Amino acid sequence: MAADDPATRVSVVVVNYNAGDLLTDCVASLRLEGVRQVIVVDNASVDGSIEALERADPDVTVVQTGANLGYGRGANRGAAFTDTELLLVLNPDTVVQPGMIKVLVEALDHNPRLGIVGPRIENPDGSLYPSAREFPRLIDSVGHGFLGMVAPRNRFTRRYRMLDWDHAAYAVVDWVSGSCMLVRRRAWDAIGGFDEDYFMYAEDVDLCWRVGRAGWQVAYEPAAVIMHVQGVSADRHPYRMIVEHHRALLRFAARSTRYPERALLPVVAVGLVARTGLAWAHRWLQGRAGRSS
Repeated sequence: MAADDPATRVSVVVVNYNAGDLLTDCVASLRLEGVRQVIVVDNASVDGSIEALERADPDVTVVQTGANLGYGRGANRGAAFTDTELLLVLNPDTVVQPGMIKVLVEALDHNPRLGIVGPRIENPDGSLYPSAREFPRLIDSVGHGFLGMVAPRNRFTRRYRMLDWDHAAYAVVDWVSGSCMLVRRRAWDAIGGFDEDYFMYAEDVDLCWRVGRAGWQVAYEPAAVIMHVQGVSADRHPYRMIVEHHRALLRFAARSTRYPERALLPVVAVGLVARTGLAWAHRWLQGRAGRSS
């Protein structure tokens, strides 16, 4: 491997929670890209995923947390074991496509103001997952929250998820998905990594928001591609994850919203409680339909 290989400048932190064989596939795809340092933070998995990984790749570093710490806190634990200039934070149910890391590293090298860059994320069927988004404004959050489950192409969801934007083009954006993001170490250290008060969800939005406030940019680079299965860990505790999702949204709204919109936060809180109930009902109906089919 060449000494100037971009992958040698990258350490990877994968946060695992019962991802099964997908974890081994994820790490194998990183090795094919030339990544040397892979830190897998395990949040007390009981499915044998860590044992299978260690048999397949004895050189991987496993950090056992002893409990399910959540995504951001787990990523912070893993980052403490790394010393490279670039940090790739990754979900375990992903597979890196050839050349992805090289392209992301080049994006950071090309723009010294760039603190975070994320790739194009594809679903297993090859369709696009809209991973580059705008920071949610209160009106869009309310509209997306209540219409997104029944009318996914509503104007609030389209604006928030940037669905009408050309996802084939590189762009500086508000935030990118934490399921795969390459972070410049100086930017990471400047803000102290993820806010550990987020258990799951919105920790990536918050990270990008704080990176921006620290003077860095965030970008989306579609020439780099990763496949993401989506929801493997969260589906094990769906109702708790629904609660955590809405709690995280309220936390970010409270942190980022300014007056006069801030006066609406109590109304937003009530709305999120109502939406939690609707989301529970929607999930229950989906499960019932699946059992009867």
